Amino acid sequence: MSDQTRPSAATHSSLVTLHEYDVVVGPASIDANGHVNNVEFVRWMQDAAVAHAEARGLTEATRQAGAMWVVRSHHVEYLQPAFAGEKIRVLTWVADFRRAFSPRRYRFVRPSDGTLLAKGETDWVFIDARTGRPRSIPDALQAMFELPPVGWEPTIS
Repeated sequence: MSDQTRPSAATHSSLVTLHEYDVVVGPASIDANGHVNNVEFVRWMQDAAVAHAEARGLTEATRQAGAMWVVRSHHVEYLQPAFAGEKIRVLTWVADFRRAFSPRRYRFVRPSDGTLLAKGETDWVFIDARTGRPRSIPDALQAMFELPPVGWEPTIS
C-alpha cells in the first residue's frame, strides 16, 4: 500500500505563499526501526514542491520557457519520528531566487499535536532544456512566488 497524499490549499499571508501538502504514512514507509524511513521525507519534499509549482502555474511556464528544474542538493534535519497511520503536513515555500538557483524550504508537522518532525531544504537549479546548462530564472517565473524575508519561519501550531 502506498502513502495517500493530498495537496492542501495554499495558505496566504502578507509575507509568503506557504503550500501545504498532506501525507498519510502507509506501512511501506516504515523502516526496520519501526518509524518512517528517512528517504520518505526526501520523496515528500519532491512531491510537495511539484504540487506547489503546479498550483502556481510554474510547471507549464517552465515548459513554455524551454527549461526544466533539477535538484542540486537536499538537506533534511530529523527532529522526531513519525509512524504508520499518522497524518503529516508538509509545509513548503520558495525561500529565494539566485540567478539560476532557487532554495525551497520544508517543515514536516504532525497536525494532531503540532509536533515539528523535520526541517528540510532543496536547492533547485533552472536548466535550459536544449543545452542542459543552468540559466537565469526569468522574472516572470520569479513573480509567481512571494518571497519571505531572510530568516522567516512559518507558524507551527
